Amino acid sequence: MLKLVAALLVGATALPLEAQTPTAAETDPVTLGLMLGSPVPREKQVRADDGSSSTFPKTRWAFSNLQALVPTQVIPRSGPVSPLPTALRTDLDSVPFTTLDGAKSTWGQAFDLNFTDGIIVLHKGRIVYERYAGAFGPDGRHIAFSVTKSFVGTLAELLIHEGKLDPDQPASRYVPELAGSGFGTATVRQVLDMRTAIDFSEDYAASGLSDVARMAIAGNMAPRPKDFTGPDGNFAFAATLKASGPHGGPFVYRTPNTTALQWIVERVGAAPLNQQIATRFWKPMGMEQEATLAVDRLGTGFGGGGMNAALRDYARFGEMVRQGGRWNGKQILPPAVVKSILTPGDASAFDATRYRGLEGASYRSQWWHRAGGQTYAVGIHGQAIYVDPKAEMVIARFASHPVASNRSINPTTLPAYDAIAAHLSKGR
Repeated sequence: MLKLVAALLVGATALPLEAQTPTAAETDPVTLGLMLGSPVPREKQVRADDGSSSTFPKTRWAFSNLQALVPTQVIPRSGPVSPLPTALRTDLDSVPFTTLDGAKSTWGQAFDLNFTDGIIVLHKGRIVYERYAGAFGPDGRHIAFSVTKSFVGTLAELLIHEGKLDPDQPASRYVPELAGSGFGTATVRQVLDMRTAIDFSEDYAASGLSDVARMAIAGNMAPRPKDFTGPDGNFAFAATLKASGPHGGPFVYRTPNTTALQWIVERVGAAPLNQQIATRFWKPMGMEQEATLAVDRLGTGFGGGGMNAALRDYARFGEMVRQGGRWNGKQILPPAVVKSILTPGDASAFDATRYRGLEGASYRSQWWHRAGGQTYAVGIHGQAIYVDPKAEMVIARFASHPVASNRSINPTTLPAYDAIAAHLSKGR
């Protein structure tokens, strides 16, 4: 159970996909009757304490209701809800594309191929496509997994712009507790761009008490065994990690980088992560719903992947970034911060990852950058906020794909995004 919970709730690498995986329709949580009944029959229950919430297809209900299964803290909103204009189009489902595996598909078919729970496409600031499935709907909140990281990175860039955070200083300058860890000598920029050399393996197929399992236990994403003597809490876990070599080398995806960065952001910003997201984004942007953030046993939010939010609010955030930081008549982010977010990282540092569809891509400030100029936040199992400035398009998506890694999802996702961008651009 430990490996499954760790992989599904924290990870970035693939879980094995069975050869005969049922389809999206066959695993629809409503069709399966999950969590329906008074009381819910035992076989239909989705629970965190017995591991059922981390096994497919019950994950399809869990991802849309995770704040009901694990402790969370609120990211409050305030004031009138900001408008999100709608001009729905009926021609997008038939837009054709070819997957990276050579299969012919359409935008409409990709919805189920990616086990999508909800997706919105904005073009020039208007909703042109919106669709939901399963246990998720416009009023729901879905786990975003590592899309959360991009919010942490954005806050860090904002603090840099305000002169409160120097990206060239070591992390230990702002968090002395990191001095004895591998992060102590890494610069803030190296942590931001995940170019640290940390003795941590983000291997979700590893058995036993792996690095990922220990991270999940420390972060309250997995039960704490009675004989476990490791750290308690997300920050405490990051402080135990040692260096494995010199920093500044290739990009290596490791969630503890975001934990260390969150610690810096909270210390410099003088407020917990949930409060900073609320103060900087959720309240001034007039978001539609409260969001939530999963917490460890000490009440510390999980910036590496614990945010739950409404799909339309993620679309608002992506559109704000596309609009140079402006939303609903307000300058939410300074243009210089948005410029930094949209600036690609070092492509040569990204080369070794060999992600299909991301040739020439890079990673910077906890955001992913495609060679074509698109910038996006990514979470396992198909979560995304995708910003395509050239096409004047933003896509927000929540999903519950049975495989965690976007390496398995990108071969369908990226060509589909490109096809929709090209189709929408024709009518400019």
